[in-house]
Amino acid sequence: MERASRELPASWAPERTVWLNSGAPMPLLGLGTFRLRGEEAVRLSLDAALRNGYRLVDTAAVYGNESAIRHALRELLPRHSLARGDVFLTSKLSPRDQGQEAAERACLRSLEELGCDYLDLYLIHWPGTQGRPQEDKGNRERRQQSWRALERLYEAGKLRAIGVSNYSVRHLEELLAVCRVPPSVLQVEFHPELAQGELLGFCRSKAIHLQAYSSLGTGQLVGRPEVVKVAARHGRPPAQVLLRWALQQGVSVIPKSATPSRVVENSQLWGWELSPADMEELGALDCGKRYCWDPTNVA
Repeated sequence: MERASRELPASWAPERTVWLNSGAPMPLLGLGTFRLRGEEAVRLSLDAALRNGYRLVDTAAVYGNESAIRHALRELLPRHSLARGDVFLTSKLSPRDQGQEAAERACLRSLEELGCDYLDLYLIHWPGTQGRPQEDKGNRERRQQSWRALERLYEAGKLRAIGVSNYSVRHLEELLAVCRVPPSVLQVEFHPELAQGELLGFCRSKAIHLQAYSSLGTGQLVGRPEVVKVAARHGRPPAQVLLRWALQQGVSVIPKSATPSRVVENSQLWGWELSPADMEELGALDCGKRYCWDPTNVA
């Protein structure tokens, strides 16, 4: 059975890497690609990312850009003197493909779209099933069937690590009670207004790495006076402060941008720190506000 090597790629910095419970290393900074569509937009964003030290690319079946990422990487990896093993690729199972057979087919389809023999990480994107009510009690069995498919593909070496997205503590507890392979990663909305304290604590206690999406609150948080104040104190853009806030809690980040200059800006997260007072000031914004999807009531 193939398992991920514990050797760190030469192009990765150890201080910018986390080791997952599967034994695989994962960069703490990645490029998010939600709503990044079109060959040229994908190529420009990826080019800026690879040039500025990004070594993780996050996509999903529902983003509709896996083949564009394949084409961009085929062109860009040689240009930046990189190989497939230098880039950590994540994709996700569409909610329409829940269930063991459907999930396996969908994962293999993503591998084909991305032109890969393996994925570094594959996530169940949502605990529910597309077209079914959130309260449908069949959601639990279908996502457990999907997990069994991921376990099989992990054991076959097609996936280096497996995980979930948008799961609550309850969803995680249910999975941990029945899984053969525990999830390595939980990807959720995470920012100062949604600090997810209980969820973060639970993940730490179970050796599940928390990865943040929507770190900027879909852009709404960069203008908050409290964030702007902390940013001014450090001479940094507000976006960097919001991303650094997550990193200092051991949470990885996958900011997305179609603007190359923003991709560059979002990479400048090391060599400086937020003070305990800064962290407390930002943490005080926590009010449970979501800008994206709420999985709480998914049965």
